[in-house]
Amino acid sequence: MRQLIAAAEWREGERQRGDHARPPVPDWLLERTHLPVVHAGDCWIVRKSNRCVPVSRDQPLDALRQQVPACSHCRPDTELGYLD
Repeated sequence: MRQLIAAAEWREGERQRGDHARPPVPDWLLERTHLPVVHAGDCWIVRKSNRCVPVSRDQPLDALRQQVPACSHCRPDTELGYLD
């Protein structure tokens, strides 16, 4: 029984260390494919994708002004307050 408890405590410690080591979620993402798309940092469509790069707040606004579409799922244009 003690071994089971020790193993569970070890797993929990590993999970917590992983949580602390994980980089923070970026606020904004820009999809870098042949058809770029602006995403909010927590968009579930691209959560574990390597197609996106984190960007500052000004970059998605500039992209939207240049007619780069906003993701229809996370709606970063609404969150940024961008209106056509």
